[in-house]
Formats: sequence, structure tokens, C-alpha cells
Amino acid sequence: MQNIPVDVGRLGTLMVVVPPEPRVVPDTGEICKDRDGNQIYVTGVSVRQAGSRRADVIEVATPGEPTGLAEGVRVHVADLVAVSWEIDGRKGTSFRASGIAAAAPVAAPASSARSRTAAGGDPRES
Repeated sequence: MQNIPVDVGRLGTLMVVVPPEPRVVPDTGEICKDRDGNQIYVTGVSVRQAGSRRADVIEVATPGEPTGLAEGVRVHVADLVAVSWEIDGRKGTSFRASGIAAAAPVAAPASSARSRTAAGGDPRES
């Protein structure tokens, strides 16, 4: 397996499309744990680069249950790593991170009425 650090700053908008769920062992139903004994949770995150209409969904595994994440919430992902794997002739890439958290809300642009009021004009005059 090869671990490849991912520059999250170049990914663009990251948004939850599938809220965190515990990763389970298919045969036993047990929740998977990392080497330190932390339960592993998987969150479906859409990735859309600025200026592009195309979005991809990646599943990001994190130790411990992320809180405050719901569908549609923009997120920051810490220490994202792509892990290439090969098992029984199948190949793929999985993603893991040290943490995932809700991003600070984006400030809405000031409305034109608010701008006129701030400039000393009366918004009722429009």
C-alpha cells in the first residue's frame, strides 16, 4: 500500500453527502478500530473544484465519530491521505484523515438595502 498526502487546499469545495457511519466488518458486524483502538467512521464527501461542474464523492475514514456533520454541510478535512490498495487482483484507492469538521459558514453578501442604509440612504426610498 502506498500513502499519498492530499493537498486539501487544491480540492475546492468539500461537502458531506453521506453523514458519518461506523465502518463495520461485513462478516461479524463489529465496528472496525484503528491501531490505537479508536472506532473508525466513514463520511461520504463530495469534492468539486472551483470552476468545474463535475463533482466526485470520496469516502473519508476518520478515527472516532465526527460530530455536527449532516448532509449538505461544508467541511474541512485534516491530514487527508490517499491509500492505494490491491486485494485478490482488485485495485483501488481509499481515503483517510485525522479528522473532519464542519467549516465556518460562508458570509452572505450584503443586500442592496443594507448597503444603502450603511451609506446613509433610506432603503424605503427605492
